[in-house]
Amino acid sequence: MVLLLSGAGEGREITARLSREGYKLITIASTEPEHGCRQALHDGSREAVTGELGRKELADLLEQKAIKAVVDLSCPFPGMTSKLLKEVCGRRGILRLCYMPEEIGLAGKTLIYPVFSWAEAAHKASGLGNTIFLTTGSNNLEVFLDSIKDRTLRIVVRILPEYKVVKKCQELGLSPRDIVAMQGPFSKEMNRATFKSYKASVVVTRDSGKAGGIDTKISAALSLNIPVVIIKRDRAGDGIIVRTYDEVVKKLESVL
Repeated sequence: MVLLLSGAGEGREITARLSREGYKLITIASTEPEHGCRQALHDGSREAVTGELGRKELADLLEQKAIKAVVDLSCPFPGMTSKLLKEVCGRRGILRLCYMPEEIGLAGKTLIYPVFSWAEAAHKASGLGNTIFLTTGSNNLEVFLDSIKDRTLRIVVRILPEYKVVKKCQELGLSPRDIVAMQGPFSKEMNRATFKSYKASVVVTRDSGKAGGIDTKISAALSLNIPVVIIKRDRAGDGIIVRTYDEVVKKLESVL
């Protein structure tokens, strides 16, 4: 049995690929859990678990389901579940693959501002424009908003059209006019039209690779001369880094 920790744009494709290869999968949907679980089951996972699991819950899951390998799709931006999985897998000697697609090349591009935390992203974006357009969904939204010191700034966030996600945004103080509930992926043209419609003066995104749509976000923003703040990735820790779907399959074949 293989455990997938979702939370990256590539989750659906890898789930479907491994299911076709005949692997038995269990998915932990740590981001947008209800939506993530439905997608995981649709794409081939036998089970889907929601929420942030503690150390004991993860250890029990690995033992009860006889997990032989973990594919961590959240490695570019790991949460607590990812960090605990690293610890538990290391203690139990379970293979942990960290999916880290190649980062997009930014050398020589103007209007690009790389940062390394949500708080730093908020600080940088605050100094670049009056309307900040977040393309990062609801993940760590509370951290970003808490880090905004200038309350006169307009914060627009694009999220999944899920009731609980919209509710979270409203509870954090965002007005309906500043919540863009849309299902991706988005083309350059769609991103451009959206940024223009909301009069974005700065765009914030994560470096999730091309599969996460960062290239279309950047090209759309730059075509409008809008600066882009990019939250760069964390390290993958002690796991084995894999860059492609083929690498994931080959590594699993070597141990299962």
